Amino acid sequence: MSEHKRTPTQAKIIESMGKVYENLIAFKKKMNSELVILDKDGKIIRVKP
Repeated sequence: MSEHKRTPTQAKIIESMGKVYENLIAFKKKMNSELVILDKDGKIIRVKP
């Protein structure tokens, strides 16, 4: 099995998505609102900050 190499653009996108995730968590904590997550089984989970 060959290893997939990421292009510089793909690396930037992945890095940016990590920052978006961190900002989302901080925003949800600040606004005291629930975070809605879809788990592996397809169930919707609501998590309080």
